[in-house]
Amino acid sequence: MPSISKSSFVIAVPDLKASAAFYRDILGFTVHTIPDPGWLFYTSGNCTIMAGECRDAIPPRKLGDHAYFAYLQVEDIDSFYESVRLAGVEIGKSLRDEPWGMREFGLVTSDGHRIMFGSPAQQ
Repeated sequence: MPSISKSSFVIAVPDLKASAAFYRDILGFTVHTIPDPGWLFYTSGNCTIMAGECRDAIPPRKLGDHAYFAYLQVEDIDSFYESVRLAGVEIGKSLRDEPWGMREFGLVTSDGHRIMFGSPAQQ
């Protein structure tokens, strides 16, 4: 079996401009245009999120648990959590140490998708 060398995510968003602003301004992703005007790519480190505008699709907020699409590991999770919280982002799970050895929190994007962020807990 092949080994996965990189992961990317594909999401449907109701408003591509609003989505791009959230990922760029709040989460620190770089936004890239491509020749198809209905798509933008967001990158941060080895993570790529391919966002396609789907104005008529079911809003992610209505998907419940299925709105989770990623678990991203970050450095300095405490500072990142504080910056997200101060920006007024909806927090789905407060920052805490978990028994599986991760310090993590969850947020809800401006589109209604949910993302978990984690970092190895300090022992």
